[in-house]
Amino acid sequence: MTAPLTLYDTTLRDGQQTQGVQFTAAEKVEIAQMLDALGVDYIEGGWPGANPTDSDFFAAAPHTRATMTAFGMTRRAGRSAGNDDVLAAVLDARTPAVCLVGKTHDYHVREALGVSLDENLDSIAASVAHVVAQGREAIFDAEHFFDGYAANPGYALDCLRAARDAGARWIVLCDTNGGTLPDRIGGVTAEVIAAGIPGDRLGIHCHDDTGNAVAGSLAAVAAGARQVQGTLNGLGERCGNASLTTLIPTLLLKEPYASTLRTGVGHGALADLTRISRRLDEILNRVPDRAAPYVGASAFAHKAGLHASAILKAPQTYEHVDPATVGNERVIPMSNQAGQSNLRARLAGAGIAVAPGDPALARILAVVKEREDQGYAYDSAQASFELLARAELDQLPRFFEVERYRVTVERRMNARGHRISVSEAVVVVRIGDQRVMSVSDSGGSGEDAGPVNALWRALAKDLGPWQASIDGMALTDFRVRIIGAGTDAVTRVTIDSADDRGAAWSTVGVSPNIVDASFEALVDAIRWKLIRDGAA
Repeated sequence: MTAPLTLYDTTLRDGQQTQGVQFTAAEKVEIAQMLDALGVDYIEGGWPGANPTDSDFFAAAPHTRATMTAFGMTRRAGRSAGNDDVLAAVLDARTPAVCLVGKTHDYHVREALGVSLDENLDSIAASVAHVVAQGREAIFDAEHFFDGYAANPGYALDCLRAARDAGARWIVLCDTNGGTLPDRIGGVTAEVIAAGIPGDRLGIHCHDDTGNAVAGSLAAVAAGARQVQGTLNGLGERCGNASLTTLIPTLLLKEPYASTLRTGVGHGALADLTRISRRLDEILNRVPDRAAPYVGASAFAHKAGLHASAILKAPQTYEHVDPATVGNERVIPMSNQAGQSNLRARLAGAGIAVAPGDPALARILAVVKEREDQGYAYDSAQASFELLARAELDQLPRFFEVERYRVTVERRMNARGHRISVSEAVVVVRIGDQRVMSVSDSGGSGEDAGPVNALWRALAKDLGPWQASIDGMALTDFRVRIIGAGTDAVTRVTIDSADDRGAAWSTVGVSPNIVDASFEALVDAIRWKLIRDGAA
């Protein structure tokens, strides 16, 4: 028989404390809807009254199956719970649940709050009781609990008991500084349960300052905690919080959790996890972590020839789960370490069938190794590899040929007397018997975005019969790497592209000239897109 495990997401509150992250109210609504569809049990939307965005979100919060939760703190010194305007603003959000954070480390009570230990206990009890009296579910976040328990275990437990006796539904042990290791978290959680706080009312909230937030959360669950808190992609202050994109598939797919616990996330929703993870990064304009467990682009990438050969025979030899279970995919990159097993697997994934022993395989491998010696990197630019292979197999359509291009960058004063840079590009292409010249426009913003952007606007402006295919394209990332040193160094440019159908691909260009390298990657990106769209 399985026991219920509650998933509590704090992406919209704790995740918003990530350096460089600032959600809009509309973005919070979209993320909340994604979390609800995933199947989490609680969505912590923010701190009402703390900032306009959180207040706006709660004023128009979406209807969710998950319990929408407002976050706040216990009443301040010198005020009653019913007379504290900060606590009142949290309750005014009218969410079904309210999470209050309170001190449980005696050092923080004396030094940060400047009150007596007994007064802090009164504050916890009165605040939780006030929330319950308003008909809300009360959740108590025991801040700095593990540090407090190490310094004064009796007082830390008294804080938990004060919240329990006042009616808190959940009491959450917080490793606020992220410095407690998993064995200690598991041991303390077991001691808390033995001291009278039932596991089915106990939660865990870990930060990742030692890289152990997920492991610490699992240790608490193994010890009996039945609520686990975290954020999508591990967002959070400093080094982040426990990542739900790692915790959720581990809980669903790994023993002993898979057969003993149940969550609100079904296997169908789990298959949407990678898309949700990447959509969050897209909203935040962040580059996804390629090495992220389960959902990263490299999570199921097999570069070594020996590995790829085994994967073709039995995927479980080098994969701990089927990538499809989390919505990811297997990748067989091409590199100078590749063998024919990698090559045939990669070609098959692109819909290109080549028989074992075909002389073309050796030619393709030779070209890959030669070009990587020049600075190309095909393990992170699968689309460019596919074009290279098609060229060697005489399967590369000639959609258009670039005859020439020119790009200029001018530094000048504008009409307002401000010094600005202006980039302009001209691209001439041949499409069949037709010669087309395109000039970049302003891009609509009136601000210069650089020579590469100007080249993209010119190249994508008029490709005749294939224009409709590239109108939905967008360049999502641009990475530059200098290969070598001195004046003869070359530049490698990798460009990530995406389209309005959800496809994403990467291309690479190499040249001593950064603009040339960028243009090569741009042209590859368009050609790959046309092939994928079935252009003839």
